[in-house]
Amino acid sequence: MSESTVQTIEIDAPPARCFEVAADLEAYPEWAGGVRQVSVHEKDAEDRPVRATLVVDAMIRQVEVTFRYTFDPPRAIRWTAEPGRDILELDGSYEFRELGEGTTAVYMLRVVPGFDIPGFLRSEAEKQIVGTALRALRKRAEGL
Repeated sequence: MSESTVQTIEIDAPPARCFEVAADLEAYPEWAGGVRQVSVHEKDAEDRPVRATLVVDAMIRQVEVTFRYTFDPPRAIRWTAEPGRDILELDGSYEFRELGEGTTAVYMLRVVPGFDIPGFLRSEAEKQIVGTALRALRKRAEGL
């Protein structure tokens, strides 16, 4: 079992706005670094994606991963990857905690790749992915 990477960031926007940005998967290629393409396969009654495939630039190579999503608006979004050639296991989440008029966003990511990569490189890649994603989310949510 691999360890997870967890980071937080403060965002000058309410949790509902952060949730709205993070739940709009189809817009990820516009702002989420490394996401090249999103294909939504299923949506829930609120028109949120519950199953989608993302093509992501994973530094070492591009990977295609299909995820299942669950939503707890406006507090959290969680996802789990379907096992595939590139990813054996992947779990992640955004949590949005009210902070005065803003939000503390918490991103958790745990990845077990389907290809050989030394543990320290995997850990560093996770840290970079999480940090980059949080900064991009803040920029998008704050409307910059």
